[in-house]
Amino acid sequence: MVSLQLRMWLLVTILFAFIYALIVAIGSAFFHVYDFWFYIAISVAMMIIQYMLGPKIVEWSMRVKYVKRQEYPRLFQIVEAMSMRANIPMPRVCIAQINIPNAFAFGRSLKDGRVCVTEGILGLLNDDELRAVLGHELTHLKNRDVLTITLLSVIPTVMYRIAWQFLFYGRRRDERGSNTLLIGLAAFLFYFITNLLVLYASRIREYFADKGSVELGNKPAWLASSLYKLVYGAARMDKDSLKEAEGLKAFFLNDPSRAMNEIRELSQLDLDRSGSIDPSELELLRNKTMRLNLGDRMMELLSTHPNMLKRIKRLSQYHP
Repeated sequence: MVSLQLRMWLLVTILFAFIYALIVAIGSAFFHVYDFWFYIAISVAMMIIQYMLGPKIVEWSMRVKYVKRQEYPRLFQIVEAMSMRANIPMPRVCIAQINIPNAFAFGRSLKDGRVCVTEGILGLLNDDELRAVLGHELTHLKNRDVLTITLLSVIPTVMYRIAWQFLFYGRRRDERGSNTLLIGLAAFLFYFITNLLVLYASRIREYFADKGSVELGNKPAWLASSLYKLVYGAARMDKDSLKEAEGLKAFFLNDPSRAMNEIRELSQLDLDRSGSIDPSELELLRNKTMRLNLGDRMMELLSTHPNMLKRIKRLSQYHP
């Protein structure tokens, strides 16, 4: 099996190969590429603005409140211990004032890291499960995943802008309409492919963070159980509450909008109907052969998060 790290390097190489291929194509078809670089400059500028303003947007959208140690001593103690294990600066701790049970990390850099849990998660998980969740989020900070995905996301954006330019404006300004149409169609195809690759990169980062939580000393069953509880909690939420965080679900530990489908799959893991997944139940999954149907595979292809059953099965293969 190809390692996650190798997959990530191959993915980054392929993404930038698309950019290089388009530069060569435009350079071969035209004497200048000023428009191309102009749209790259716009896309990069938008990425920088998004990156700089991102934390403020998250704070506003998720109704984030920064809290003090005396307010949430249990939460601070876990974050502090996990940060020391991960060998990263202690991030700021905050609460998102929403009922969806979940957690996320954000910030521009390690020194600017913030770890946030929602109000809905605090009464749902026990200490071990919460520790595993926070280990996952701290691994996101340690791996600089926000920066990675932000940088990769600019590639589909560039492709889309080039496609739009050449398909709808290029033929009006250039006699070689067939060339501009061909480049526009190629750019649109590249946009579609690179967007799928960025989603794949996001799913790989989730696997990395799961593994990172285990490497910080958390048992796989703790994280598997917390994922099960988060899915169950989200499945109980009304649609209006789920829409509240729709635009930022990529930050979450799991995708709340898929909870209804996932809870049907995961219920088969909880054999004793305890509402959690224990080590023996996780071990049974480890020895099972799992195949996704076409619908599940297509849904995963277009998602920022891995299929939950696949994700928990991968957890069953880790050892703390």
